[in-house]
Amino acid sequence: MAKKGENIYKRKDGRWEARYIKEYRPDGSCKYGYCYSKTYREAKQKVSAAKAAVINNTTLPANTQKNRFDYYCDEWLLINRDRVKKSTYVKYCAILEKHIKPCLGNCPVQSLSSVKVEQFSHELLIEKGLSPKTVKDILTTLNSIIKYMAKQTQQPFRTIEIVYPKVPRKEMRVLTREEQTELVRYLLEDMDECKFGVLLALLTGMRIGEVCALRWENVSLADRSVKVDSTMQRLKDFENNGISKTQIFISTPKSDNSARIIPLTDYTVKLCEKFLCEDPKCFLLTGDKYRYVEPRALQYRLKCYTKECGLEGVHFHTLRHTFATRCVEVDFEIKSLSEILGHSSPRITLERYVHSSMTLKRENMDKLSAIGF
Repeated sequence: MAKKGENIYKRKDGRWEARYIKEYRPDGSCKYGYCYSKTYREAKQKVSAAKAAVINNTTLPANTQKNRFDYYCDEWLLINRDRVKKSTYVKYCAILEKHIKPCLGNCPVQSLSSVKVEQFSHELLIEKGLSPKTVKDILTTLNSIIKYMAKQTQQPFRTIEIVYPKVPRKEMRVLTREEQTELVRYLLEDMDECKFGVLLALLTGMRIGEVCALRWENVSLADRSVKVDSTMQRLKDFENNGISKTQIFISTPKSDNSARIIPLTDYTVKLCEKFLCEDPKCFLLTGDKYRYVEPRALQYRLKCYTKECGLEGVHFHTLRHTFATRCVEVDFEIKSLSEILGHSSPRITLERYVHSSMTLKRENMDKLSAIGF
């Protein structure tokens, strides 16, 4: 039975048939065209393309693989495979397989439009309940594919406008000075390598993957510094023939600026001396060359530690934001702080990682009393 007003039917052979008016005969009667597909969605996409061709007086493209949007999705992914980091490539694969291709993959190239993209965006936000940030990432990827497709296809291609959802600014959790003191006290009690790793992150602002990838060859007690030149991630392995769903990868840091040297305080150096390993190839968190602590395991440890301290809503990135905030509270020079955190510019540091506490705000307001306010 057809959906009302659409002229799309499911045939006895299991296929979907969509009917549209190709032209009107001299006597005023209609001449119909037909589209056939395995699914209702595909039939609707095909008939929409056919109707658009009739309205625009253009030739309906042949039903070949190159006329489907998923062809360009796969091609775009292939040419970017060696241009981006492994983690970025895995992210692209997930976006394409989970969202873009299931909804738009079978869509004929000529039927893509601003309205269709808006419907896709609405479905992601409302029906699937994805966050605005996730939807924005998906639409950004979609936009890159559309631009690539526009360059590759020889057919006339309409301009597609993409309206990105507004991403609300999320206030990041930062430990108060009292909470920080309590956490440090707990970590120092019966300290092991994992507690040491958590405390090291709090004292240096390193990311969780960077801490997990650290080996003792990266630490120079003589120069009182730590060299960040790699990061650890658990990613889906697309080249293992399905033997393992995920795999640990140790690669270069998040960006070129993330490869950096961080000076250490005397206090941090003394902590490092307690766990110093003779073999420089050993991981900091295990004291072993081959055994490591992966990021999600360290995140779980932190969850246990903060629960014992009665702290809520604390993630590993909270330590990084807390470090940045403490630095600002002691008038740390922003350019230096930006380089220690591995940011490309001080602007990112100020906008995303600096959180002024009420105490600091009050201290600054009190400075106005010197001029009579």
